[in-house]
Amino acid sequence: PPPYTGVWMGDSKLCAIGVHCGNHITSHGLALNCCTDLTWFDHIVPCGLEGKGVTSLSHELGRHVTVSHVLEPFLDSFQEVFGCSLVFSEDPG
Repeated sequence: PPPYTGVWMGDSKLCAIGVHCGNHITSHGLALNCCTDLTWFDHIVPCGLEGKGVTSLSHELGRHVTVSHVLEPFLDSFQEVFGCSLVFSEDPG
């Protein structure tokens, strides 16, 4: 819901999206909660948003969903939405 970023299921955040700029470097990230232990969020105010929760695909679907289950369809959708082609490298350096 505006003005909050990310993907929401009601009042619970499913996917966080962030951008950080500093020292002439811009970095960005995305966190999709697949099978996250949600009890950790009981000890903090997630994303600094009082009264909002956090959820996961496993919780919402009522079954265990791992990153390997969603990675390929997520990347396919990413390429389609942003009109790009992803290039993968085996070399992490």
